[in-house]
Amino acid sequence: MNDAQQSARPRSRRLHRTAGLVVALVTTGSLACGTALAAPAAQPRSATEAAARVPQDPMDAVARMQPSWNLGNTLDAIPGETSWGNPLTTKATFDGLKAQGFRSVRIPVTWYPHQSDSAPYTIDPVWMKRVKQVVDWALEDGLYVEINVHHDSWKWIAGMSTDHDKVVARFNSTWQQIATTFKDEPRSLLMESINEPQFSNATDAQKTQYLRELNTSFHDIVRNSGGRNKDRLLVLPSEETNNAQHWLDDLSTTMSSLHDRNLVATVHYYSWYPFSVNIANGTTYDATAQKDLTDGFARVHATFVAKGIPVYLGEYGLLTSPYSGVVERGEMLKYIEHVNYEARLNGMTSAVWDAANDFLNRSTMQWQVPEMKALVQSSWRTRSGTASTDNVFLPKSGPIAAQTITLNRNGLRFTGLWQGDRPLIRYIDYTVNGDRLTLTADALTRLAGDRAAGVNATLEVRYSDGVPWKLFVRSYDRPAMADATGTTDGLTIPTRFNGALMANVQSTYADGTAAGPASWTTYQTFDNYHPDYTANTTTVKADFIKSLKDGAQATLTFRFWTGDTVTYHVTKSGTTVTGTAS
Repeated sequence: MNDAQQSARPRSRRLHRTAGLVVALVTTGSLACGTALAAPAAQPRSATEAAARVPQDPMDAVARMQPSWNLGNTLDAIPGETSWGNPLTTKATFDGLKAQGFRSVRIPVTWYPHQSDSAPYTIDPVWMKRVKQVVDWALEDGLYVEINVHHDSWKWIAGMSTDHDKVVARFNSTWQQIATTFKDEPRSLLMESINEPQFSNATDAQKTQYLRELNTSFHDIVRNSGGRNKDRLLVLPSEETNNAQHWLDDLSTTMSSLHDRNLVATVHYYSWYPFSVNIANGTTYDATAQKDLTDGFARVHATFVAKGIPVYLGEYGLLTSPYSGVVERGEMLKYIEHVNYEARLNGMTSAVWDAANDFLNRSTMQWQVPEMKALVQSSWRTRSGTASTDNVFLPKSGPIAAQTITLNRNGLRFTGLWQGDRPLIRYIDYTVNGDRLTLTADALTRLAGDRAAGVNATLEVRYSDGVPWKLFVRSYDRPAMADATGTTDGLTIPTRFNGALMANVQSTYADGTAAGPASWTTYQTFDNYHPDYTANTTTVKADFIKSLKDGAQATLTFRFWTGDTVTYHVTKSGTTVTGTAS
């Protein structure tokens, strides 16, 4: 990912990057027909064995790379490997990946902080040695590996329109040095020309020209560098690694002109933007978000996979941390399930973007969200069922009524509702009518117990295959907020959540116009706010406050998944901020 802005869409900088627009995750094999997949086979034990087992057919070779993972924000971090909070990479990292069934790893590398900025643009040999050490560790574990030119894309390559000759010279020198260093590595090492290419102050026609020039030059340099580079798989991106049809067509034209069967197309995917960052009331993985995915993947399949050209979805995820609460847990898991299914259906190998222990804790090699790991692994062979929600909210006091949720079977059969190792009883605890699952009032009353605020019970909706869907039975009372004062560095609001969970925030001025950094929507990205359910506080962050008009009251409507709303007024006066509860 890059820090530069793309596609005229706002981007989150939290993960030290912004997104192109396409990706997915783990599956394998011949997927164009949508056949189910077996779990990954055992990995080869050495780089030599891996090289011997790389199929000559590029489609087969890339299929064997599934599933894949990104060593993100590490060798691509600026200025160095640990600058963005990750530890030094060790051999144990790749041992752990192999043990969990991963077959490949993408190792993004940013070169310019370790390279002279004038001709001949020499790369620091200490840095080159470190990159090679990390690559060799992964290869020794029998993993396929991809390396690239990463954040250089927006740091200096983006200036091609105003500094064409220098950019081309530096790009060529960079790849000449990389290609020479790695020319004798096994064919299980892939090389990607450039991450999320983008060009400032350029027309679409110029962008097409520039990217074609760089991709072609990369191809010529690697192919003529000797060793195993003569038939190594080379990965070429679309503009911004975007799945818009005109960018896919441009890449297809470039690949056709090279007359080289050992080429791989790459795109990225970070979901429909309003859902990806929870802005513009994009709280759920709804039909619009789903269509954005299915249409994009269908375009990629038709342009490349259907014509025998393998596709590596080099990054996928959301533009927020998967456990930040910006995107609700269940909605995130629906997206993860769907993106995996569509990748498998469309025959693409895909790599999860892991920025800084967002998915895998690199110290323990444990997943931060266990259900996500289960969904990823299950998707290698089947779908998993979900539901319209993963929360059943019950009032703190008064009678409890039956509640109904909608099952998303995804082609599977509903087989039961469980609490731990105990099945609930159909017709007594719940009923199923088509896709409507109704929990009875008696069952919910029992599950609620003393109705302490928060989770009272955890249920599992089980299907005939895949990962069970968790349902959290929660008791709640109406949330409330208190007056507060702060500064432009932030406003912390005392909040009694009372078991409720915040969904998003609408912010307006008195005339109804949007208040906040985004002028095009009254629903600002949810990352502007931070509900702390343990500390009973809600923080309105500095970026939001600093964007407010001085002296103009902004009305914030905090919306909760329970259906409750709390209205709150915020006024900035110089560096002082006042918050008033309605």
